[in-house]
Amino acid sequence: MKTLILIIAATATTINPKNMQQKTVIQTIPGFLFLVLAVWACSGQSLESTRQWYKGNLHTHSLWSDGDDYPEVVTRWYKQQGYHFLAISDHNTLHDGEKWITVDSTGYEQYLHYWQLFGEQWVEVHPVTDTLSGGDAELWRVRLKTLAEYRPIFEEPGKFLLIQAEELTDRFERKPLHINATNIQHHIPPQHGNSVIEVLQNNVDAIRAQRESTGEPILPHINHPNFGYAISPEELAQIEGDNFFEVYNGHPLVHNAGDETHASTDELWDYILTRRLLNGGSIMYGLAVDDAHHYSGFNSRAANPGRGWIMVHAAELSAENLIAALEVGDFYASTGVSLDSIHHSEKTYGFSIKPEPEVIYTTQFIVTLRDRPEEHGVVRFSATGQHPVYTIRGDELYVRAKVISSKPKADPGTPGEKECAWVQPVLVNNPAAQ
Repeated sequence: MKTLILIIAATATTINPKNMQQKTVIQTIPGFLFLVLAVWACSGQSLESTRQWYKGNLHTHSLWSDGDDYPEVVTRWYKQQGYHFLAISDHNTLHDGEKWITVDSTGYEQYLHYWQLFGEQWVEVHPVTDTLSGGDAELWRVRLKTLAEYRPIFEEPGKFLLIQAEELTDRFERKPLHINATNIQHHIPPQHGNSVIEVLQNNVDAIRAQRESTGEPILPHINHPNFGYAISPEELAQIEGDNFFEVYNGHPLVHNAGDETHASTDELWDYILTRRLLNGGSIMYGLAVDDAHHYSGFNSRAANPGRGWIMVHAAELSAENLIAALEVGDFYASTGVSLDSIHHSEKTYGFSIKPEPEVIYTTQFIVTLRDRPEEHGVVRFSATGQHPVYTIRGDELYVRAKVISSKPKADPGTPGEKECAWVQPVLVNNPAAQ
């Protein structure tokens, strides 16, 4: 694996968060870019030959919280769709201990499907009588299986992996503030706080503390910042210890595109990158997730599975290796566009797209210029075709890319979506950034 390290001094500046519109700027700037190329090796042999692309989703739900289906049915769907790993991240709970749900007419269809798929030897159910409403309607009590119980029937070495996760679900005043913890080892309750920043920071700190105490790699990521427009760009940029957020979330209520007074998640990403890197902070990476809650009735009003995912370039299919690859940015996020490879050299940043017939791919190479930080998120160069390449000039803080397909997205969370991919930022000239 080749990892690009780009070095320069950090500079403090003030950024206007209201200037969130991306601009296209093409200009010639002289200068020489000094790059240091670090090659990672294991036992003297390059890891590149052993790394593979693994498809996965880090944010989805089941009946353990507010999803509408059983965790086995959810897991089966993802495995059948060709995913390699899945983290079911229910709200403030792990799939552990004893939990029973009551099934009435509203959940009977899901229960019947569950029973048909897994059979009476697996499904634990007891009939009860509806006495609360004074009627005699028959209800069912069903025990939800734990992760330890259903994991063995799905996992296959090198083919499919389940990762324990939790969505720490908190709020400040009426603002929903949610953070996922991937590969969590023990339940963490929401930590609360006296401001948006304090709530987010307290929860990130609790996740990091468990990582330190257990020695296990546990990955925090901030969920759907535009849900309820709860988290401003300025607030998100100040959170320490978290280098991941959802640039795309498939839930129809999360406002990925923003509105006339709020930045899109793409624009928010560039603001965060610019502010952090100019002040010696760490990079922020962008994830695509489903945030699925509804596993039947596929339409743009439902939170369906299969809308957003990540492709991780890892040495093997394990939580440790996946998180290690994520933490160095060796992945891309997608809603349908597939890449063959991503490559960095001393002067270029590019990748290869797996083409589909009659589909046009437009790639935007997005930067913030060091001498114009107020114009963060400049689309400096656009290219069409299967092999887009950007020539690094040396005056950028970072370079990232977004591929926009001409192909409409199947089952979009927002009507009119096109399939996209987001390639992670590469740092330019910032020694303090991690």
